[in-house]
Amino acid sequence: MLGGGQLGRMFTHAATAMGYRVAVLDPSPSSPAGEIAHLHLQADYEDKQALSKLVKECAVITTEFENVPAEVLEHLQNDCRVYPAAGAVGIAQSRIREKRFAQSLGIPCTAYHPVCSKQDIEQAFKEIGPDLILKTDRFGYDGKGQVVVKNAEQAIQAWKDLGAVECILEKVIDLQTEISSVLARSSTGEISYFEIAENIHRKGILFTSTVPAHVDEATRQLARHHAQKIAEDLNYCGVLATEYFIDRNNDLYFNEMAPRTHNSGHYTIDACYTSQFEQQVRAICGLSLGSAVTHSAVTMVNILGDLWQEGEPRWCDIIDDPHVKLHLYGKQQARPGRKMGHFCVLAPPGEDTLVQAERMYSRLQPKFE
Repeated sequence: MLGGGQLGRMFTHAATAMGYRVAVLDPSPSSPAGEIAHLHLQADYEDKQALSKLVKECAVITTEFENVPAEVLEHLQNDCRVYPAAGAVGIAQSRIREKRFAQSLGIPCTAYHPVCSKQDIEQAFKEIGPDLILKTDRFGYDGKGQVVVKNAEQAIQAWKDLGAVECILEKVIDLQTEISSVLARSSTGEISYFEIAENIHRKGILFTSTVPAHVDEATRQLARHHAQKIAEDLNYCGVLATEYFIDRNNDLYFNEMAPRTHNSGHYTIDACYTSQFEQQVRAICGLSLGSAVTHSAVTMVNILGDLWQEGEPRWCDIIDDPHVKLHLYGKQQARPGRKMGHFCVLAPPGEDTLVQAERMYSRLQPKFE
């Protein structure tokens, strides 16, 4: 496993439960995945000695995030099976590349314009109009590297503040909701789809994912169809997430893809017969895929480091409720905006879990006498 964060940790739990041994390559000495893996190679992702040992120890190599250099994956592919392949990861590392890729498959995106200069910014406002969002082309996640701008002057200053790196300007749409699709595809082309999740963000960071999503069946099918197009065109192997915007006209727009397990798929651990992490293990190890059927209504809630600002969160209410499942990631330091864990609120199919999840989240705040 390249990467040692919480996604790698949950993958390691799934893999070891199935009898596999896992090696994690991650530079952090306190890697959440590394501390439970059979082998933690504490090294940079481009460390030749560590990569050589990884190839020697492993039958297959995968990743938990898309910012591992694609060149590293290309190098590893010469000596070992690597899923997903370097090409898919390389596309997902660039907002511009992934939008052009989606459009090449006939998948609609919101209006956008690449930015490398002040002239590009001025041209974007001429072509698209006011009220745009400036995003860095690479290394943007959880709301980082994003600024809403109303005019070219604001955008130029924001671009400079971001270091004048390559960016993209996108049209801000009249948003109705956001959804995501998570699928698994094996090396033989077998595909399994998880339920579409409806997502709510706060300050650019995912707050809740609810299944079933409050969207019509046609929208669900279209989202899955777009995701399938992407996976098949890339000859993808592993778990793939695609995120979409839905505007007030009920039009669906591709936002971005993640060549890995995804935050909005965490609900699958508790509400599905097979989790997204087990599916990743199955896909890359040449096994048949498990059942992705959802057996419960569910809302997943992210737990961020903000909750530690006034002391330890009140875990008692979470642990005492038999319909709530808590997952903490073993991170030693809580910081605002840092994902420390999540919980899932479960209910029989057809029941509303979002209100209960929000109520449960409010109880986590420390209370002093």
